[in-house]
Amino acid sequence: MSSANTTINAESKFAFLLPGQGSQMVGMGKDLYDNSPAAKLVFEEIDDALNQPLSNLIFEGPESELTQTCNAQPGIMAVSLAAYKAMEELLGEKDMPKPTFVAGHSLGEYTALAITESLDISSTAKLVQKRGRLMQEACELQPGTMAAIIGLDEVIVEEISRQTGTYISNINTDQQAVISGDIVSVAQALDMASARGAKRAMPLKVGGAFHSALMEPARDGLENAVNSVNLQIPNAPIIANITARPIKTVKQIKKELVSQICECVQWKRSIEYMILLGVTNFIEIGPGNSLHGMLKRIDKSVGSMSIGNFNSIQGLTLK
Repeated sequence: MSSANTTINAESKFAFLLPGQGSQMVGMGKDLYDNSPAAKLVFEEIDDALNQPLSNLIFEGPESELTQTCNAQPGIMAVSLAAYKAMEELLGEKDMPKPTFVAGHSLGEYTALAITESLDISSTAKLVQKRGRLMQEACELQPGTMAAIIGLDEVIVEEISRQTGTYISNINTDQQAVISGDIVSVAQALDMASARGAKRAMPLKVGGAFHSALMEPARDGLENAVNSVNLQIPNAPIIANITARPIKTVKQIKKELVSQICECVQWKRSIEYMILLGVTNFIEIGPGNSLHGMLKRIDKSVGSMSIGNFNSIQGLTLK
């Protein structure tokens, strides 16, 4: 749900979900900027921190520039944080839902740091931009790509990955996985997936083989960047992409941020863990609604909503 008249049961257990790269689109967040003073401040703070008019690129494009990893990542983070601050502004601190957990899909883990006050907004923006640049450089050093496989279970995808020399980068649902690797190996894996009965096996429009060993050239630089920021203990547990378990200490957070660029995002297990611990409502905060769609494929019984534009925030009510 991304439109009006969304009701929040304030007594239930919540988790906030933050989207990753791929959800970017030109014009995202412009209505937040125009209608919410709190959201506008987020965009201005990030522009100042990065010393560039990132908000202009987000609102006006061109798309070819926005989709570059070094721009898409801070752009998505900016819109997610702007939506969060606009939601907080509308509901007020007293009525703002307090999450039991926060989980970010890949890049979204960095947004989670800012939402849980583990890292201030300016530092988060700089760290995300650095991550994007390092990953883009790694893509140029070791070119690769990614592909989605839909309709095969994890065991079969693992077999295909092993036989083709590709990597499993995301386990999003029971029937949706993402693989990565060099272009030839991924093409072979797609042919094999189709032959094994996949409903869909399609290349993704990405700049490289994220969450795989091909990102290894970015690791040292990212580790230095992560170690240079002033992280605090988050005010709500963050569910780690790699382990699908809470990370609560600064040491754990640093290890997760550095490791996850080369390892698989265990999204399905992350959602299942939160449901197991009593979470009944999920709020996706940021552009698009891809996480909302994944959630419904994992467990249709839980409540979910997407908050990414001003209209969706205006429609929120508490009961």
